[in-house]
Amino acid sequence: MSLLKFESMLKTNNIYFFDLVEFEEIIIHYLDSGKVSLAKKAIKLGLEQHPESIDLKLLMVEMHLTEHEVDKAEKLLKKVAIIAPDNEEVFIQKATINSKRGLHKVAIKDLEKALDLTEDKVDVWSLLGMEYLYLDDFTNARKNFANCIEVDYEDYSALYNIVYCFDMQEEHEEAAEYLKSYIEINPYCEVAWHQLGRQYFVLNNFEEALKAFEYAVLIDESFLGGYLEKAKTLEQLGNYQDAIDNYLITLELDDPTAYAYIRVGECYQKLENLEAAISYYKKAVHEDPLLDKGWGLLANIYFDLENYQKASYYLSKALKIDEDNAVYWRRYAEIKLKLSFFEEAVSGYNNCLRLGDNSPEIYLGLIDVLSFLGEYNYALKVIFEAQKIHKDFAEIEYRFAGLFFIMNKNKYAFSHLIKGMQIDYDYHIILKELYPTVYDNLEVKKLLSNYKKATE
Repeated sequence: MSLLKFESMLKTNNIYFFDLVEFEEIIIHYLDSGKVSLAKKAIKLGLEQHPESIDLKLLMVEMHLTEHEVDKAEKLLKKVAIIAPDNEEVFIQKATINSKRGLHKVAIKDLEKALDLTEDKVDVWSLLGMEYLYLDDFTNARKNFANCIEVDYEDYSALYNIVYCFDMQEEHEEAAEYLKSYIEINPYCEVAWHQLGRQYFVLNNFEEALKAFEYAVLIDESFLGGYLEKAKTLEQLGNYQDAIDNYLITLELDDPTAYAYIRVGECYQKLENLEAAISYYKKAVHEDPLLDKGWGLLANIYFDLENYQKASYYLSKALKIDEDNAVYWRRYAEIKLKLSFFEEAVSGYNNCLRLGDNSPEIYLGLIDVLSFLGEYNYALKVIFEAQKIHKDFAEIEYRFAGLFFIMNKNKYAFSHLIKGMQIDYDYHIILKELYPTVYDNLEVKKLLSNYKKATE
């Protein structure tokens, strides 16, 4: 009634009198609704009618803070503190100001003073918990949020924060124990069951995780997060069809997401239903064309099907979105090799190295392509780089030998051939596959044969 009266007053420019309680209700309503300009008008009029009201001045402080006017808020708060030095809200607003300035330890002291003065401690504990979070003091943060829970077991915001603290400290077993004790008191809390399932999942206890998620969706049949986590857990247990069924439930409960489509596609791929997998990957990229993972998965599946043209097409889509992905460039090089586009394959391998993928497979792939192209000096340069990282690697030593023989540097070639045999004799087959003219060399054959006899 007072709200309608106030809004009527604003439209007609008539001035009505409101008592303090009415003004507070009006202002809080507008603040909660995000109608800041109307809240400001109400505070201004309220102070005109009740200029000595501490509560209205404190609401004005809150208004200044809402609009990021920290200096104005502090100036007014100092005046209020002189009049009402034992008002808990004064210390709460002091804490807010100090927190905004990054003075979290000072803010904690202010809140501790407020805690001594107030009868409604829950809000102050919650604020204390947040200040300790800013300081990464998860133990004290958790204690304060736990105080909130003891007063109100349905304070799910506090519950989430407690679990977050356990997560940050990587105390997942302790988190599970806490959640189990909470569930004993509040057994029909789907949030607690969901969080318990998450802890078991992190601990790789997938059977218990599945039970927890099943309870969560049993309590709330529309619990999207519960079905999603249940599906992920079923994947871990290898129950791919059941996982698909749960992912599909999430698509019914809410708007479709590319993430869910991809997970369904991956499950179908593990079930070797490639047609269904491709269908869902395509739905994913249709839903979110900028999701590079979807394009990458399509490229991989067509690569496995030996349809290299399509694999190349889809991978180009992924690379346009994320050109700094070494995994994509590795696949790019592999596809280009299959299509006999050797220069492009060299580019792919070089991009892998540029992005930090210096695994043996990248170096060896690049060396082999360069050797095939007759770029022996370039290949030799790469193999020297590879040797610095991958020492005593038979595959590298045999390639060294092959290149040096081709370049008529037999002294170096025999040295690396002997070293390669010492590391792993069986890998000498590399010479036959990559450097057949070297393998057919009589001196090489004699050395290989003699070494084998000597080691038998």
